[in-house]
Amino acid sequence: MTKSRGMKAEDLYRLKSAVDPNISPDGKEFVYIQTHIDEEKKEYISNLFYMDLKTRKEEQWTFDQGRVSTPKWSPDGSRVAFVSNRSGKNQIYLLSKSGGEARQLTEAVNGAQNPVWSPCGEKVAFTLSLSNDETIHLKAENNDTDDPKDLEPLVVEKMKYKSDANGFLDDKKSFIAIKNLKTDELIQITSANYHTHLQSWSPDGSCIAYTADELEEDDFSFKNDVYLYHLESKETEKITGGKGIYWTATWSQDSRFLSFIGHTREFENATHSKIWLYNRETRELTCFTEEFDAPVGDYMVGDFHQGAVNPGVQWTSDHQGFYFMASDHGNTALYYGNVSGEIYPAVVEEQHIYGFSLQHKEHKGIIAVSKPTLPGEFYSIDLEKGELEQLTHINDSFIEDIELSHAEPFEFQGPEGWSVQGWIMKPAGFKENEKYPTILEIHGGPHAMYGQTYMHEFQMLTAQGYAVIFVNPRGSHGYGQAFVNAVRGDYGGNDYADIMAGVDYALSQFEFIDQDRLGVTGGSYGGFMTNWIIGHTDIFKAAVTQRCISNWISFYGVSDIGYYFSEWQIGADLNDIEKLWKHSPLAYVGKMDTPLLIIHSEKDYRCPIEQAEQLFIALKRQKKTVKMIRFPESNHELSRSGKPNLRIKRLESIRDWFKESL
Repeated sequence: MTKSRGMKAEDLYRLKSAVDPNISPDGKEFVYIQTHIDEEKKEYISNLFYMDLKTRKEEQWTFDQGRVSTPKWSPDGSRVAFVSNRSGKNQIYLLSKSGGEARQLTEAVNGAQNPVWSPCGEKVAFTLSLSNDETIHLKAENNDTDDPKDLEPLVVEKMKYKSDANGFLDDKKSFIAIKNLKTDELIQITSANYHTHLQSWSPDGSCIAYTADELEEDDFSFKNDVYLYHLESKETEKITGGKGIYWTATWSQDSRFLSFIGHTREFENATHSKIWLYNRETRELTCFTEEFDAPVGDYMVGDFHQGAVNPGVQWTSDHQGFYFMASDHGNTALYYGNVSGEIYPAVVEEQHIYGFSLQHKEHKGIIAVSKPTLPGEFYSIDLEKGELEQLTHINDSFIEDIELSHAEPFEFQGPEGWSVQGWIMKPAGFKENEKYPTILEIHGGPHAMYGQTYMHEFQMLTAQGYAVIFVNPRGSHGYGQAFVNAVRGDYGGNDYADIMAGVDYALSQFEFIDQDRLGVTGGSYGGFMTNWIIGHTDIFKAAVTQRCISNWISFYGVSDIGYYFSEWQIGADLNDIEKLWKHSPLAYVGKMDTPLLIIHSEKDYRCPIEQAEQLFIALKRQKKTVKMIRFPESNHELSRSGKPNLRIKRLESIRDWFKESL
């Protein structure tokens, strides 16, 4: 069948994102979150969907015009708790499987998140945030008013005073509360002057697991410990040693083991995430994946899925085994482990598993799968037999007429003989014996991973007649702890050499690449590397740098993570200006002759816009070919979850720059 066309930037309005599958307790049905974009409102709309696994009957359960998330089945499978912002702030609602309107469970003054059912199904724990003068009983008000608020100055006394995700931080702290569904009684179980994050309720009903950093002076604290709150005695038990960072705590079915993910920061933020097991009977804590040289979790770079959730460790009903996700060589896979210390691959294919839900009794489940030509669908999986069956066809009707490009893997040798992995995507309408302009894409992080997943940006570029190359240089996840750590202190060194070796390899192996029409682009670390590349080679005829870093000296004081990220990654602070400048692309601006488009968000606190401004002025002052596009009311996440119309404008800007320059 001949496809009618390739993917366009504005096709984001037609595609739907499906995430967070949750199987019912009896394993006969599941719910999930589906998100689409309202083209008229230019807003994301997400709702709760349901499927009967026997009949494959699918239903939409909520019809919000805002966002819905975090669906959780009650233990008896009769109701689903979820979070919705339909009242203006995120609150928790309950919906009966038999139908009817959803009941609002919380009215927290600043909203509520993360519902967790008690094993008896009579209570729901959740997280809420409060300032010093607020209580859990204070209700949210309807703030639908046009009255302007008086401006107030921001008083700053901490280094951690802003966040790219949340803007300027206030004095609110997150606490854990429990709502009794029968009596409406509301109690608060954590009250310390630091954030506490709800994790899970033990199946025997005796305690709640949560995480927290108990150090009130948090400018120099980068840990998150695991605690147990014993409901009967109201006592708290700390089960980790105060040296690591841990998250996503889940229980074995008999409540004997508490599992969670994390690490002890041996290589700071380049450290592999591992699985930890706490035996409540022996009070012994062990690192289960100490010898498993891959990071636990999903580290795939993507630009499409909205609100994907890693469920952590999911236990089988025999209390001995569990399943978990890990990132490996450009794929995310599902593995099986048991308390004896054995690990086996369960689902290892060339694909991106971005969520799963386990049917505990029968070693069956549901996985969310994406591939370069598959935006994302749900599959049922028999984990013992390896049998896979597609359940949903959310985007089939749209993409059946779209020509999508496959990602063909290749491997090459970088410095020191290290093997490096890359991929190439052919342009739409590819014809043998023709030459095509080619774009090199560089991921951010740098501790992330390109691989076998749908990338809307890549498909848009192939539709425009470009081949696309992407590689995982040292610093990327998925290739072992030594590989991911190797970039630290060496930005612009062997990571740059890896990338350029990948380009050289591609030019030698794929005759359809037009070596006189090469472009390069990337964001965040990829923006840094784009800047670095055009300051060290003229092989590229056009470049687009996005949410970039150009000057590590100023980055140290303006980024929400700058003062510690620079120390961890570059290995220098303001006492070593020489080293910070040595690794700064701005130091090589005199050698930058490649026509450059700079894309940056006005409210990017991760890589603040002054990084783009410095580079723009320095190049413009030297009369180089450069243009800057500033995106209003946007942060570091513009390409992934920014305002839909601005996401499309960004893609069109990239498309048009390469079209003009190549």
